[in-house]
Amino acid sequence: MAASLSGSAGFVLGVDLGTTSVKVVLLDARSETVTDRCCVPTHSDISSTSHTHAKEQDPARIIAALDQCMDALPKDKLKKVKCIGVCGQMHGIVLWKSKSGCEWLSKAEIVRFIPKDVSQLVTWQDGRCSADFLSSLPKPDSHQSVATGFGCATIFWYMKHRPEFLSGFSDAGTIQDYVVSMLCSLDKCVMTGQNAASWGYFNTNSNKWNTQILKDAGFPVQLLPVMVESGAVAGHTSSEWFGIPAHTAVGAALGDFQCSVYSCMTDKGDAVLNMSTSAQLTFGMPAEFTPPSSPDPLSPVAYFPYFHSSYLAVAASLNGGNVMATFVRMLDSWMKEFGLEVNESTIYSRLIQSALAQPDTDLTVTTALLGERHDPTSSASVSQISPSNLSLGHVTRAVCRGIIENMATMMPPQSLRAAGVRCIIGSGSALSCNTVLQQEVERVFPFPVVYGKDVDSAVGVAMVFKDQT
Repeated sequence: MAASLSGSAGFVLGVDLGTTSVKVVLLDARSETVTDRCCVPTHSDISSTSHTHAKEQDPARIIAALDQCMDALPKDKLKKVKCIGVCGQMHGIVLWKSKSGCEWLSKAEIVRFIPKDVSQLVTWQDGRCSADFLSSLPKPDSHQSVATGFGCATIFWYMKHRPEFLSGFSDAGTIQDYVVSMLCSLDKCVMTGQNAASWGYFNTNSNKWNTQILKDAGFPVQLLPVMVESGAVAGHTSSEWFGIPAHTAVGAALGDFQCSVYSCMTDKGDAVLNMSTSAQLTFGMPAEFTPPSSPDPLSPVAYFPYFHSSYLAVAASLNGGNVMATFVRMLDSWMKEFGLEVNESTIYSRLIQSALAQPDTDLTVTTALLGERHDPTSSASVSQISPSNLSLGHVTRAVCRGIIENMATMMPPQSLRAAGVRCIIGSGSALSCNTVLQQEVERVFPFPVVYGKDVDSAVGVAMVFKDQT
């Protein structure tokens, strides 16, 4: 496990490679406070030529955003970094050649790396694996179902549709695993159970891949990462990096969701509602809990591995801040058709203002725009439409309400109360900057709601490698 830095001088660097942005923080190990932070959008989405339902991102743009963040941090503090923690978007997969996955560059006394011999990142939002295709795959030895956007499912898709593509790579991992591998110049990717469980075909009880099941299906098991414990050190930096000394400890990559929870869950009576691009509502299971041996694909609640062999009960929705973002883009495109130019941030702020002036509505919007993993065929709809509820305020209020009510359908307030939940902690960028969503959380869930300070994945992963012993 990572050595504890509590009480010692120095900093922990926390990195979160998210779906839409990269965030970094510097955590003072002695005072346990965040001294510096930076967030840069990646603009990394690309149009895939492989499939109409594909969702891919360019790793080079993600690393460029990481470089911007690192360049913004104080150089004198980077020299005092004792450990690096990295987390990021789960489920997705990127492939690379272990000996040539990046190229190290030095310019103006700054040492960094750029991706080389790396595939595009197939993200958790990827939709190329249809229900029929998924039903053709072997049954996993796991308590979790396999869904489209999961790393192993994506490899199976490539096996069937583009088998020659896989032969060009020796390693595979999440985007955060890739960054850790490059920083440490690892010969073989290592992965924690948090990320492995998000790929499918992984047994969290044994902490092992379903190797035999995959081998029997012709799966290229040589691509699977080597397993390590969540909280373990993956290696040490092979080079100086933005002033951080060579031989600095680097933690094995963790899931952004677990790190977000770690940053704010302090009591067993806490539940955490995290809402960024997607949304999750979670609470900790008792220490003695063991998940069922097989998944219930129709259940909206899954059990995610956390730390020290514990689990989180999670209602993981595909529909969160991305629903509001789609609403904003729709309005933007409509206005462009009228020859009007309004930037999206202005549209967003006007929507919030209009909904704050409209505290209630009888308009109903169901917001399962992207379906849900337990119900892929679900979609969004609008009902109870009348001439009196078509204002921007009514519609925006109904969209925000629909997002929260969808979460309550997946994990009802009564099930939270039965689990001993006494308080909900709100986290995530979509929730923190949307007062209307906050109002709807407080309306739908009959618990005290606290919006935490420094509640995010980058802070959480820094805390892990400060706290773990």
